[in-house]
Amino acid sequence: MVPLIPENAPFSAEQRAWLNGFLAGVLSRGSAPAGASLPAGGTQHQEPLLVLYGSQSGNAEAVAKKIAKRASAGGFSARAASMDTVAASALPAEKNVLVVTSTWGDGDMPDNAQSFWTSINQNGSSPKLKGVRYSVLALGDRNYADTFCLAGRKIDERFAELGAERVVGRADCDVDFEETAEHWSSSALAALGVAPAAKVTEESEEVGWTKKKPFAASLKANNRLTSKDSAKDTRHIVFSLKGSGMVYEVGDALGVYVSNCPEVVDLVINQQGLDAADTELREKLTTQYEIRHLLGKPRGEFSFETLRKLQPRLYSIASSLNAHPEEVHLTIGVVKYEDGGVQHKGVASTFLSERLALNETTGVFIHKANHFRLPTDTDVPIIMVGPGTGIAPFRAFLEEREATRSKGKNWLFFGDQRRASDFLYHEEITAWLQSGHLTRLDTAFSRDQENKVYVQDRMRQSADELKRWIDGGAYFYVCGDAKRMAKDVDAALREIVGESTVEAMRKEGRYCRDVY
Repeated sequence: MVPLIPENAPFSAEQRAWLNGFLAGVLSRGSAPAGASLPAGGTQHQEPLLVLYGSQSGNAEAVAKKIAKRASAGGFSARAASMDTVAASALPAEKNVLVVTSTWGDGDMPDNAQSFWTSINQNGSSPKLKGVRYSVLALGDRNYADTFCLAGRKIDERFAELGAERVVGRADCDVDFEETAEHWSSSALAALGVAPAAKVTEESEEVGWTKKKPFAASLKANNRLTSKDSAKDTRHIVFSLKGSGMVYEVGDALGVYVSNCPEVVDLVINQQGLDAADTELREKLTTQYEIRHLLGKPRGEFSFETLRKLQPRLYSIASSLNAHPEEVHLTIGVVKYEDGGVQHKGVASTFLSERLALNETTGVFIHKANHFRLPTDTDVPIIMVGPGTGIAPFRAFLEEREATRSKGKNWLFFGDQRRASDFLYHEEITAWLQSGHLTRLDTAFSRDQENKVYVQDRMRQSADELKRWIDGGAYFYVCGDAKRMAKDVDAALREIVGESTVEAMRKEGRYCRDVY
């Protein structure tokens, strides 16, 4: 065959030989081999790959970006994109689509996936996806059995309904997702034609202290915020970061390694007929596995293979580094309840409030929350809705804006049961209000009157002013309970400013939620 690339073409001999072989293959097959790559110095049209993510806490986003990087190294033109940045109408042009999404709240789509989900479910106007190859990785938590990975399941089913071709089956991940995610991504990329040898340097890429390499932080303070008359026990926890070099931004979360209560470990050992003298067994049950569900279970049901790994807990950071150098503060609600005659304790909350002594250490790391940031323009006003322990990031916001002398107005909605016993950070908030740093404070103490009042009620009572702030460019933040409070606040906001304004705020990054 006569060479297709002449000798006087501006390529090296190696590049000419590769191009001639490549083009000959295209002519004989009608298409380029998947993942084919040109020797250094040449150019080639690469197969596109879109890695879509729906992410609330940042895990799905991190996984998606890693997959895109790996695919790019394997010869694809790959990009990772938040679902709210991709129009459904553009999907048919994307030949290859991998979806990574978490499930949030009561089986809901993450905030940045809601508009995308709506757009692919519109009767008559949803895009037809015939010719699109796809697969879905769903992140979830098996503790929520009814809604486990529901967002991912819905998207997987909808893509198939719209005619897309599933290249590998959906993978559903529990909170310990890394191994499942790695297996799925390898299978999905191989099915799409990414070279198996393509490897991306592990996120040591992640520099410094990480989930895999936490910093041993010492407990510096453990103060009760609620009075003894309160039905709640809420604590202000302070860790020292001295010597770590650890840096965080307000809005981030702190990952905290915890251990099980020794009393619960003893109960499990006794109930399951295990060897109480086996120190290795006791250590594993204390620090490595979730064991609460074993309480009250019949003897003989114990097996390490069936136990979930004990995961670090994430808490919204309640401090600014500018206000508290080398410290990180948390606001913790202690969980204790009785169920079926069995006394239950929140593993993490009681570890921090009762079992970790002052000056003792536990592993911590910073979990970035890029979706929950203060405006870069410090003159922009902000509205914060944070009842109960949801006040945590807003204490940090107010400290940061005070330390940096931001001129933007600050409006806080705070609620709890009773003013006298449950007004968290009362002295600090009152001082900010008196100094003018806190422009406006609206409180809702639900049990201080016959008819219960909540933060969403205060929003409606201040509807005109709230709309003026938002029309003037204010950012709107919510932190706290996802199942009820956040939904009620969202409904009130939509009543006040309208559906279209809320959706515009979400796309502009002016409607931010840290809900759990």
